[in-house]
Amino acid sequence: MDKGCLLIKNIGLMAVDRHGKPFVCGKEMSQLDIVHDAWLLIEDGRIKDWGTLIQGREASFAESPDAAASPSWERWEGPSLDAQGGAVLPSFCDSHTHLVYADSREGEFVDKIQGLSYAEIARRGGGILNSADRLHAMSEDELLRRSMLRIDEIIGKGTGAVEIKSGYGLNTADELKMLRVIRRISETAPLKVMATFLGAHAVARGYTQERYVDLVVNEMIPEVGRQQLADFIDVFCDEGFFTPAETARILEAGAKWGMRPKIHGQELADSGGVEVAVAHHALSVDHLESMTDKDIKSLKSLTPSPIPTALPGTSFFLNMPFAPGRKMIDARLPLAIASDYNPGSTPSGDMKFVVSLACIKMRLLPAEALHAATLNSAAAMGLSAHYGSIARGKVANVFITHPIPSLDFLPYAYTTPLIRHVVLQGNIIY
Repeated sequence: MDKGCLLIKNIGLMAVDRHGKPFVCGKEMSQLDIVHDAWLLIEDGRIKDWGTLIQGREASFAESPDAAASPSWERWEGPSLDAQGGAVLPSFCDSHTHLVYADSREGEFVDKIQGLSYAEIARRGGGILNSADRLHAMSEDELLRRSMLRIDEIIGKGTGAVEIKSGYGLNTADELKMLRVIRRISETAPLKVMATFLGAHAVARGYTQERYVDLVVNEMIPEVGRQQLADFIDVFCDEGFFTPAETARILEAGAKWGMRPKIHGQELADSGGVEVAVAHHALSVDHLESMTDKDIKSLKSLTPSPIPTALPGTSFFLNMPFAPGRKMIDARLPLAIASDYNPGSTPSGDMKFVVSLACIKMRLLPAEALHAATLNSAAAMGLSAHYGSIARGKVANVFITHPIPSLDFLPYAYTTPLIRHVVLQGNIIY
């Protein structure tokens, strides 16, 4: 039997995708297709088939003429896993993280408790510059070791695809070090990894804004491109960081090396980040805590629009407004949510908690939040053809819970550890 082959049986309930859309929006986000008393067959790391028990016999949902010949768990001779009545869900897809970093920043956590703002901490030499100093002093191997601990953590919490950004280097050598670590993670970890170059995360010490942008455009981007270390290029287009004009220049330089644009935007102010994202056909525009009705209209003007990606963990940890997720869904935008896992503003990669926050604070229905954390977040990484839902032919990344009464229970029980098993590429990881 080939590696990545598995039958999961005795599934209490399972969320499946019968339609194969690249993302969902509007009312579709509230519609989850649930199968009860189910089984799931995986071959060669991909989902082969799924079905249910009807009146004591197994039935396939396959629409092909030979559906009756679909394998039965009673005849299956390969490896199997008994879900024991638990739910099976597609693995979370976390499209915005900074989890390659050197050290934690709990001192700044105390500063925030005492009333300092994110911008004030940054002006005092904290924030991104603090992480850059610590990363500079750390070897590549040690940075990889610490980052792999976080990778193992998020896998155990149900994440099966992740985007990791650089941006704590702020010089060419250290940005390349970060991106090499991300590549090494992708080569060894069982989850799917996408790499983003975020040299324009902040202005490095000793540089004027203009000179630093020149460094990013003329030195960093060409070297990242030559070494083919990044899938995407991102810019922190916000108040106190990079202007729309600087952002456009950086994105254009990255595009020449095949890096698709993404944007950090509208986090701290109405900064013009959405307009730049639309103008440059960015794959996603992320944060959006300060998003306006004009921004929603701007996103609607482009088909397909950049995937608007909210980061509710950031709002929770920094005590900031939450992105207007309800408005975006009602405007029929394909909302995604992600963790923003990083040492300063969101030291957590727990996507189950992100789903709960989206429900509690952004007023998303549980089904909407689950779609935002799976299929739509996969789309925000350009991966939804192969990841983000349980559909025939997709990569077999799923997690299995303890028995739960409904999928609504998952965000409702916001601190309860519900995941019993993790399956990635058809292999049982936990």
